[in-house]
Amino acid sequence: MPGADCPCEVINGKNGYVRGNNSWVIGRIVRDYEAWMGSAVHNITQSLIDARWKFDQELAEKDALGSGAEVLRPRQAGLVVSFWAPSQTMEAGKPGHDLLHWSGLITTVVQLGIAAIPCGIWGDWSVLLVTGGATILCYAMGSLSQWRVEKWACRRLNKRSKKNFVLTRGNGAQHAIAIISNGRGLDLEDLATGFDNLDAPSITLFAQLATISLGILWVVLLITSSAITDSAWYLIAVGGVGILQNMFVAGWKRQPTALGVPIDFIDVVGDVKVMNTLLEVERKYEKLGQSMIGSFFQIGRASCRERVWIK
Repeated sequence: MPGADCPCEVINGKNGYVRGNNSWVIGRIVRDYEAWMGSAVHNITQSLIDARWKFDQELAEKDALGSGAEVLRPRQAGLVVSFWAPSQTMEAGKPGHDLLHWSGLITTVVQLGIAAIPCGIWGDWSVLLVTGGATILCYAMGSLSQWRVEKWACRRLNKRSKKNFVLTRGNGAQHAIAIISNGRGLDLEDLATGFDNLDAPSITLFAQLATISLGILWVVLLITSSAITDSAWYLIAVGGVGILQNMFVAGWKRQPTALGVPIDFIDVVGDVKVMNTLLEVERKYEKLGQSMIGSFFQIGRASCRERVWIK
């Protein structure tokens, strides 16, 4: 599996340990957060931005003595922390079947339809043969169980390991995602280490042999396709459709459920002052707000605990 494509960190909600993220799944959850965060989080975020904007306008009027200087609306203000819990009805560690998931089958049907055109018109079945072979190899490669092992390379939580996690981009971020596990779901701190951690299972012999075999078959298919001349444009069209679908899937924003981390919304808090937000988080979940201080205030954690006493 590829590494994380969105820089973020995972905070242990009990001891405040901050772990850099190496998981593609967690990176995508944080990257696409604004697309799935929901109306409650969106509304409180906009209210904080409006409050900050109003304050900046009033301050500008005082400094400029009513000169009417224009103040641009800020893009972010304060800190918003949303609380989520692992789903009780959906199993973690399995991909969700959303529309984007089924787009692969739709693309396959379109590609086979294009490849069947020269066969139906001139009786040239070469393009259909190559397209069908490539489709079988693609699905065979994607069905290897090794990818699931690498994608969710972590332990599962149980009733004795009730850990809470915070996903955030770090100091200066507008949002933080707090996962209240209640002994369910994936160990996100473990997942953040990525597949390269020492405790991760190694690649199986079957996966190695299957990958080598499929690689050889791909080379054979490539050599075979090079002999197609009369209907080459249809083969190019088939490949173009596949490339466009891959680009669409790679860039589209997805729900955590589709990434194998189904979570349900609980609550949200926010304030234009970051410390006020952390205090409110601590009131709701003990030690969770305190564990975030080191990430949002660049001072030592020991001094934080000495200077800030949260009742």
